[in-house]
Amino acid sequence: MSKNKEKQTTTRRAPSKHQLSRWQRQQKVSRIIMISIAVFLAGIIGYSGYGYYNDNIRPLKQVVIEVNDTAFDMGYYVDMLDAHTRNADPSQFYAQYAANQIEQIELIKQGSSDMGIEADGEEVKAKIKEFDLPDSRVYQDLVTADLLQKELLSYFTSQLPPEMEQADIETMLVESQEVANEVKASLEAGQDFSAALEEFSCTPDAGGELGWLPAEQMPSAIGEIFSSLEAGEITTVYDKEITKEIGYWLIEVTDKDDEKGIFVRTMLLPSEARAIEVREKLEAGGDFAELAGEYSQDASKDNGGELGWITEGASGSDIFDEAAFNLELNVISAPVKDDSIGSSGGCWIVDVLDKGQHELNDSVKESLSGEDFNLWLSQLRESSTINNYLDETMMSWAVTEVLKRR
Repeated sequence: MSKNKEKQTTTRRAPSKHQLSRWQRQQKVSRIIMISIAVFLAGIIGYSGYGYYNDNIRPLKQVVIEVNDTAFDMGYYVDMLDAHTRNADPSQFYAQYAANQIEQIELIKQGSSDMGIEADGEEVKAKIKEFDLPDSRVYQDLVTADLLQKELLSYFTSQLPPEMEQADIETMLVESQEVANEVKASLEAGQDFSAALEEFSCTPDAGGELGWLPAEQMPSAIGEIFSSLEAGEITTVYDKEITKEIGYWLIEVTDKDDEKGIFVRTMLLPSEARAIEVREKLEAGGDFAELAGEYSQDASKDNGGELGWITEGASGSDIFDEAAFNLELNVISAPVKDDSIGSSGGCWIVDVLDKGQHELNDSVKESLSGEDFNLWLSQLRESSTINNYLDETMMSWAVTEVLKRR
């Protein structure tokens, strides 16, 4: 009995040093494993967060445009692109346009401030509310620039003199100096200007009576001879820069094939007189490629006038096709008049009804103040420091960001 009692009251033996050491090592290993797992998980979460920041937040904070001391980040640029494409799909065109708008708006704000012209903050808020626009920085800037531009135009209008030397003219654009001389003679013999305009003008909708205009508001070629204009006289002046709605083809077909069509070389000339002149040079033995390079206004001039093989409809002109596909081989066509294409160069006929100091009408004031504003803005741009860091990749990224909002 006594032995059983002794056995029941015997205490558990303490672990040996060896057992304790082993247990402690196991606990230490377990803690290390748990810490490693925690660090690993934190790393994954941290990396994911960094990736999100790097892909979505960080680019928006990147400075993309600087106008003097004012910087604009990608976030502002994306907002501007979004604003300009509310009713359109964003594209590379709009991406570039938005960048230009940021520069121009800031130039207007800075230049206006230098002139003491400021936009009324309450008026800006009222306009945003009136047009139901978002009350964000971009829309505030858009409305501010619009109000400032109106103030600037009003200022430039106020700087115009009440009167300027002007001429009351009616004009007509014809295809060549030869035609101009013929029409001028008819007008001086008493032909009605409106009737001649209808018969001879290359652009009847752009001619006729222009009214009182200063030299700056006339077609540039006429403005350049303004000082020599005399009341009651009819004059002519050639304008090499003007584009008119007519041209003349010289066409040669050098080969034909049932499948390929016709092998063609051609020239586009600005007038019948010039086309006749060039055709005579060809008939006298002139080299087609050389003459095309010298006289033709068609893009094929860089290839000696050669279009190569074409089928009907490929030229883009029914008039050209009708002439070309009915030509015999190796025969230079007569000049083919085509009013479906344009060519450069023409001659103005100017009938000077009156000339002298005359009050500026509202239309002329608006045009002149607009020119002064554009000149002011151009000079402001030239004197400013503008840095545009946007490239095609960044603009494409911005387009994608705008699309995500839709």
